[in-house]
Amino acid sequence: MSKHGRVLVAMSGGIDSTVAAMLLHEEGYEVVGITMKTWDYANSGGSKKETGCCSLDSINDAREVAVQMGFHHFIIDIREEFGDYVIDNFVEEYMAGRTPNPCVLCNTHIKWSALLKRADAMDCEFIATGHYAVIKELEGRRYISKGKDERKDQSYVLWGLSQECLERSRFPLGGFSKDEIRKMALIVATKSCRKKRRVMRSVLCPTMTTAAF
Repeated sequence: MSKHGRVLVAMSGGIDSTVAAMLLHEEGYEVVGITMKTWDYANSGGSKKETGCCSLDSINDAREVAVQMGFHHFIIDIREEFGDYVIDNFVEEYMAGRTPNPCVLCNTHIKWSALLKRADAMDCEFIATGHYAVIKELEGRRYISKGKDERKDQSYVLWGLSQECLERSRFPLGGFSKDEIRKMALIVATKSCRKKRRVMRSVLCPTMTTAAF
């Protein structure tokens, strides 16, 4: 039984979402990881090499973190919803001479909807991301505010979230600076490397000592 309930964590495979999952895991939440595939670089007319949060490498990185920490990890494909709403709107606004903000649209209409839908299906009370922001409350209403590190502020891309979304959202990085998160990520990476070395030693060189590595 977890201390704080079950939380679905959006994991891109990067530093921020990895540490977010780690912090929630250490706080006593029952963590479930999920990676959302939003874009297909290979079929978009761009580079054949996928990069960023939608690449196979990033998905594998997120899954590896989940395995290392001992919680489940799932992948969901939201390319159709993302393309129909976010990309189409971006093109329309750009062609009309306006400056679109696809992150706001994605968070408000696509990402949180997808996360909450899967959270309900997996009996998760909460959802969490690696955004640098905090949730505050005033006169019974929750609102998004800047986190500790103003240089990494991401509250502006979350302003469209509803009260229901805010009530169920967790932003564990809001109380930290980016430098502090990097140090935490290094600890995770070090543990992962040590584990891989132990596996290599036991499989390839069972008679050698750990010091040899």
